[in-house]
Amino acid sequence: MNIPRTARLNFKLMDENDSALLFELDNDPQVMEYLTRGKTTTMSTIKDVFIPRMQAYRNPQQGWGLWQVNLNDNDSFIGWILIRPMGFFTAEPDFSDIEIGWRFKRTSWGKGYASEAAQAVADVITANAEIKALSATALKDNNGSIKVMEKLGLQFIEHYTHSDEFGELPAVLYRKFV
Repeated sequence: MNIPRTARLNFKLMDENDSALLFELDNDPQVMEYLTRGKTTTMSTIKDVFIPRMQAYRNPQQGWGLWQVNLNDNDSFIGWILIRPMGFFTAEPDFSDIEIGWRFKRTSWGKGYASEAAQAVADVITANAEIKALSATALKDNNGSIKVMEKLGLQFIEHYTHSDEFGELPAVLYRKFV
């Protein structure tokens, strides 16, 4: 599967050879604020945890994985768009409801890149007739991500408590039926 270029961006499905790009992105405490409470990710964690998790759901034919986002003018990496079935790491993943997420370098914030990239990827993924919904989650205070969700046409579904190794925080679920 391929994602067509937009006016400003191009896309490539990431793989295990992209650990340096993932590390570079996750090495900014502000980028990680709503993900790990600002704790940066070590290269060891990228290689031993993040890459194997990505490889578990990566499916080039379905378009699942992390889509590298690059600027057309200089081909520089600015972030990624995540695509995978909702609840992929649970006992009952929903293959008809696709989770979309994003992470971008701080230097690219406020320029509409996340919305542009997410829309380009979503347009291709949701063209599959088996896909019935597109969903996204964020911590309740992550206004930047919530704005991207709204620009994608996702609607607020519910508040819930996000639990991970860093504790529990209020979060939101947004969804659009396609």
